[in-house]
Amino acid sequence: MLHALNPAARAAGLRRGQSQADARAMIPHLLAQPADPAADLRALAALAGWAERWSPSVSLDPSPDGLEGLFLDVTGAAHLFGGEAAMLERLRARLVEAGAPCRLALAPTPGAAWALARYGEGQTPVATEETLGDLLADLPVEALRVDDRTLTAARRFGLRRIGELHAMPRAGLARRFREVDGVGLVRRLDQALGFAAEALTPLRPAAVWRAWEAWAEPLGDIQGVEARLPGLAARLAAALERDGKGATALSLTGFRTDGGTTRLAIRLGRPGRSPATWLRLFREAGLGRLDLGFGLDALDLQADAVAPLTPRQTALAGEAEARQDEGLADLVDRLSARLGEDRVLTPAPVDSWIPERAERLVPALGRGPGGATGDPGRRPILLLDPPEPVEAIAELPDHAPARFTWRRLTRRVTRADGPERLSPEWWRPRPDGRAPRTRDYYRVEDEAGARYWMFREGQYGPDWTGPDDPRPAPSWWMHGLLP
Repeated sequence: MLHALNPAARAAGLRRGQSQADARAMIPHLLAQPADPAADLRALAALAGWAERWSPSVSLDPSPDGLEGLFLDVTGAAHLFGGEAAMLERLRARLVEAGAPCRLALAPTPGAAWALARYGEGQTPVATEETLGDLLADLPVEALRVDDRTLTAARRFGLRRIGELHAMPRAGLARRFREVDGVGLVRRLDQALGFAAEALTPLRPAAVWRAWEAWAEPLGDIQGVEARLPGLAARLAAALERDGKGATALSLTGFRTDGGTTRLAIRLGRPGRSPATWLRLFREAGLGRLDLGFGLDALDLQADAVAPLTPRQTALAGEAEARQDEGLADLVDRLSARLGEDRVLTPAPVDSWIPERAERLVPALGRGPGGATGDPGRRPILLLDPPEPVEAIAELPDHAPARFTWRRLTRRVTRADGPERLSPEWWRPRPDGRAPRTRDYYRVEDEAGARYWMFREGQYGPDWTGPDDPRPAPSWWMHGLLP
């Protein structure tokens, strides 16, 4: 089936929905390519990103049968472009210049704008609340976005124009079309006329905190962007301060003269509204690598995520620690912006009894300067993964070692504490294929004052009964160094 036609095919009499065999019978040399609706939707989404220069709220309209398009909510924005008619004309000229033929209309309701843009041929593209009913009255019923069965039923009843439906009582209209979607027909009619609301889902939620600026002459270099970015940042920071908010994620969008967009985003570990910090992070994230094309005619800086930011009071004794925490957070922000969030990592706890499995590396951005919990003296400052074998001499069955050899050096134990028994995670196989066994951990100190964290794997009796037992004997392992 023919899915889309170029102007030459339409001029030759071909139509959408026609079979390819019939089309080739009319034009033997017809060139046809497979349709790609997914690519069409991606192109429509890209066009929606470009259309945000005209409206902060742009929604996709994936209507079937080649009627897809965009909804732009221009409430309160038309005066920025010289009025509604001038705005439509400028928008049409930009699309045609970019090679995108279009049909535009402006109306008080999304349904009326949709109908006028697709079926309002020869009518004025701008409708007001006073002229809305008259403009819709002469349009066909299919302009109400109803399904094929409802449309067929309307034609069977001799109803071909919206004006013919508008004069009928709503309850009687719904009963007459009860075999099809009569309620949907009434709802679409009321939505087009403004008697019922119609919700649209923007491609991106409208930003509450944003700073936007456009110029008659495009910016052709990064220096021009850097010169205007501080002003945008100051305006955005003032809006956030007024509402008691701080930004945790910002995005800078540049609208190019060729219809494309270029975008750069940053994230912060804690809420902030310092323009100097934002500018530094944008430079670290690659401000100089923005693709300006033939120049930018508008810049948009918006806070994508915010959080409450209120003054905090710290004790005088903790002032130095607070400054250190802030400096560490700033360092994490800068490194994450320069290297990428997935390359600046910090350990986070994981539910596991086995120490080498009890943590994992996660992005450090937004986690703050927190660290280990509990008594720091009971866990090593350096964990060996995997544990290293130790030759130990200890009283049986479960005493601490009296002497051990590790890395070819023999050490005599002067103090010991333990055991701390950790049961095996029998549901997780070991990487080396051995059976999981109970661990008894000891904290030991040698003659030089060095402290170690070592464990005996296996128990005498339950896991090993003697030389005749085929299972391996309990063994000693070094797992870390204690502070």
